[in-house]
Amino acid sequence: MHKEQIYNDLSQLIEKNKILRDEPMKNHTTFKIGGNADFLINATSKSDIILVYKYAIKNNIPVYIIGKASNLLVKDNGIRGIVIKNLYDDIKILKENEEIVELEVTSGTSCTKIAKFALENSLEGLEFSYGIPGTIGGAVRMNAGAYGGEIKNCIIESLVLDKEGNEKILNFEEHGFVYRNSSITKNGYILLSTKIKLKRGNKEDIKEKMDNNMKARLEKQPYNMPSAGSVFKRGNGFITSQIIDEAGLRGKTIGGAQVSPKHAGFIVNNGKATAEDVINLIEYIKKTVKEKFNKELETEVIIIGE
Repeated sequence: MHKEQIYNDLSQLIEKNKILRDEPMKNHTTFKIGGNADFLINATSKSDIILVYKYAIKNNIPVYIIGKASNLLVKDNGIRGIVIKNLYDDIKILKENEEIVELEVTSGTSCTKIAKFALENSLEGLEFSYGIPGTIGGAVRMNAGAYGGEIKNCIIESLVLDKEGNEKILNFEEHGFVYRNSSITKNGYILLSTKIKLKRGNKEDIKEKMDNNMKARLEKQPYNMPSAGSVFKRGNGFITSQIIDEAGLRGKTIGGAQVSPKHAGFIVNNGKATAEDVINLIEYIKKTVKEKFNKELETEVIIIGE
């Protein structure tokens, strides 16, 4: 289908000002890397997401959904089709008693915003997520975790779109949570909203945990540089960043991509990195670690585009 026709069709479904054409993806990823997407939709509601997604499916147009794109590398030639940028952002208290509060959180809400909301309401269980640069959509999809916590520990149920664009409720078991993965990823679902359960706690204790977690992030991670977080998954019987460091790769640079001198599990963009630079560096790291230690590294960052 011709781009002009797609634009005209999309204009009938959502407000024109939400439709961006030939949009540089480097403006929408934490890596600050990526070629142009044919269309980027700033989706601010559930209906925006569903209408655009169903349109794309019906017309066989490739469609991708992103949040903060904090775990994403977009290739240099960009993305053909439609990118839905999820800005569907809301937190609602559903139920509460003396011990437990249940929240409904829409998928475009940032993890840090939810952690702050929990703090304001003296709710514990999300301290680990303070400072995670993504949205709850991405966090549930990949079962995000840090500092001993995982998102799965809070989830009651989620509302998703399946591959055909039908709404479906997943109970806890149907999420299929494992380390950095879930049935949402495996089945190609799109998260619309999720219900979470938190315990009432002591506000000062919650704040102290959050502050300590943030302090650790700032001390150990290259927060001042564009990156996509940890590039590789946790090793089977080894610490990934440690083995990369022991392979002598801390600070290793290819083009504008560098293994962070601060944390060897991160690749940072020195300002002029291309996606090709990052991919070449990832492959170099994998090859070197395999040769030196006979260990396989599995990429955690998601790579899309062409």
